[in-house]
Amino acid sequence: MIATAPEMLIGASSDFLKRFSPFNRMEPEALEFLTERAVLAFHGKGSEILTPDMGQPSHFHIVQRGKVQARQSGPASVTDYNTMTLGPGECFPIGAISAQRPSTNAYVAVEDSFVFQLPADDFLKLIQMSPVFHLFCTQYIASLLNQSRQQLQSTFSQRAAEQQSMTTQLGQLVKKVPVFVTPDSTIRAALEKMSEMRIGCMVVADAEHKPVGILTQSDLLPRVVLPEIDLKRPISDVMTQTPHVMSAAASAYDAALEMATHGVRHLLVIDSEGKLSGVVSERDLFTLQRISLRQIRASIEGASDVESLQRASRDIRQLALNLIAQGIGAEQLTQFISALNDALTRRIIDLALARHELYGIDYAWLAFGSEGRHEQTLSSDQDNGVIYVCPENTDGATLKQRLIAFAKEVNENLAECGFPLCKGNIMASNPELCLTLDEWKSRFGDWIREPDPQALLNASIFFDYRVLCGNERLGDQLRNWLNRTAKANTAFLRMMAVNALQVVPPLGRIRDFVLEDDGTIDLKKYGARLFVDVARILALRAGVASSSTVQRLRQAGAKMGMQADELSALIDGFHFIQLLRLRSQHLETEHDAPGDNRINPDDLNELDRRILKEAFRQARKLQLRLKLDYQL
Repeated sequence: MIATAPEMLIGASSDFLKRFSPFNRMEPEALEFLTERAVLAFHGKGSEILTPDMGQPSHFHIVQRGKVQARQSGPASVTDYNTMTLGPGECFPIGAISAQRPSTNAYVAVEDSFVFQLPADDFLKLIQMSPVFHLFCTQYIASLLNQSRQQLQSTFSQRAAEQQSMTTQLGQLVKKVPVFVTPDSTIRAALEKMSEMRIGCMVVADAEHKPVGILTQSDLLPRVVLPEIDLKRPISDVMTQTPHVMSAAASAYDAALEMATHGVRHLLVIDSEGKLSGVVSERDLFTLQRISLRQIRASIEGASDVESLQRASRDIRQLALNLIAQGIGAEQLTQFISALNDALTRRIIDLALARHELYGIDYAWLAFGSEGRHEQTLSSDQDNGVIYVCPENTDGATLKQRLIAFAKEVNENLAECGFPLCKGNIMASNPELCLTLDEWKSRFGDWIREPDPQALLNASIFFDYRVLCGNERLGDQLRNWLNRTAKANTAFLRMMAVNALQVVPPLGRIRDFVLEDDGTIDLKKYGARLFVDVARILALRAGVASSSTVQRLRQAGAKMGMQADELSALIDGFHFIQLLRLRSQHLETEHDAPGDNRINPDDLNELDRRILKEAFRQARKLQLRLKLDYQL
C-alpha cells in the first residue's frame, strides 16, 4: 500500500518530534493527535510570528527549522535581559496559551524558519489527553531534568546494575516484619528478643505501633552494663527517646544523608500513618555501594592521624562520583558532600584540640563561601574563620594567639586532606579572620556603611557563613545582628544589587550561548554565581537566617509572594548548573583547578543543552526581578 502525501507528511512530522522532549515520551495516541492537527508554516527572516498586540494566541508553535527570537515587551523590557533564541524542537508560548492571555513576548524569525502550528483548542485537548505533555507544560524545567537524570542513569546502566541505586525507596529495603517492644517492657525481655532475633537494635513503639524510642547494642555498655541497671526496669528508662524516623517513600540517599549528618546507624521507617514499617541500618545502605557510608564514617570517627583522614577524603569523592552516576540530584549531592566534609573537618579540629589547650574558651569555627552555603562540589578550597568571646580580665592578645596557633594547624591539616589553602588567605589562621563577636559586627558594619567594591566582594564571601563546630549561639547572634543592620540600609542592598547584575547569563541573540575565547562557559562565574548573589540579597532583605542558596530562595521568595512554580523553576535551574559542575569534576581533578567549572556546550547532548539554556533563562529572570525591585 502506497502512503498518501498527507500520511507521509504526518509520518515525517512524527519522526521529527520524536527527537525532542517531551514528544519523545508522549503517549502514541497523543503524538498521533498532535501530528494530525499540526500544520507546518513558513516565516521569512524578520517576520513577526506572535506579538502581545495580536491578543490571545490562536496557535501553539514548535520550531521545526531555523531560529526564532523571543523578546520581552512592555515596561519591564531591559536590553541585557530580554532576548532568547529558540531552535528546532523548542516551543512557545506555553504560559500565555495555557492561561489564555496575550503573550508577554514578541516572537520574531531571525532567519527563514519553518514552525509547526497547533490550534489553541487542540493544545488544550492535548494537555488533557497526555499526562507527559501536561507535566511538561506545568513543570517545564523539572520535566526536562527528570528525563536528563533518566538518560544519565541509562548511560551508567552497567554500574547501576552492579550497585543497587541509592534512589531506591526505603520501603523497598525493608524486607522483614518490624520487631518492637512496648515502653513498659522490661530491659531483660527486650535484650532476650534482640538475642533471639539476632538484631542490633530494639525499637520501642506504642499501642498504635508508632515508634517512641530505640535501644542499640552500642547503648548497652554505657546505659545498662556499666551503671549496673536492674534488668527488671522498663526499657523506657534507658532507650533513646527521640529516634530518627523517615518515611517509607524516602530514598536510600535521604537515609544516608541523615546518618552522615547525625552520626546514627539505624533509621526507623514509618508508613503514611506514622506506624513502624521496619528498620534500615547502615549495613543495608552500604550494601548498595562498593565504598560504604559506614566505612567512611568509621574511618573519620576512628582516625587518629591526618593520613587516615586523607584516605577518607578520597573515599568521599569516590562515593560522590558513584552517586552522580546513579542520577542523584545536585541538591542532595552537595548536601551529602558537605555533610561528610563537615564530619572530616570536625575530626581534624578534634585532633588539633588535643594538642592545644583551649578548654573553657567560648568560640566557634565558621565556614564561609560554598562550604558555608552547604554547596561544596568536588573542587572547593578553604574559606573559614573563628568567632570567640574574650572574657573580662583576660589578656586578649595572648588568647588570640592561642586560637591562631590552633587554627593554623587545622588549616594545614585540611590542606593535607585535599582542601587547598585559600589563595586569598580567607582562613581562620589569618588574624583578620579570628575575631570576637563585637569585632565581626564592626567588620560587617563597616562594609554595610561604606559599600565600596572591596566591601561588596567581602560581603559576598563572609555573609554566607555557618557555624561548623563550637558555640552555635555566637553565629546566631551575629546573623540576627547582620540581618537587622543590612535590612535597615537600603543603599547597601541597592549597591549589592548593582554588583550582582554585573555578570549576565551567557545567552546568545542568534546562537544558543555566548562562549569565551576557548569555546567554553564558566558555570561557576556565569551560572551558579548569578543565583547565589541574588539569593543573598533577597535573604538579607527578607531577614532569612539560612545561608543556603536554595533555602534562601524558598524562604525569601515565599515571604515576597513569589509563586511556588516560579520558585521551583528557579531552583531547578540552579540545581542543573550545579550538577553540570559536578559532572565535569573527576576523582583526579585537583581542587579549584582552572578548568573544573568549565564546559563546552557542544559536548552536551541535545537535552542537556536545552536544559542549560532554560537554566540560564531562569537566572536571567531572577536578575530581572532584582533589577525591577531596585529600578536599576
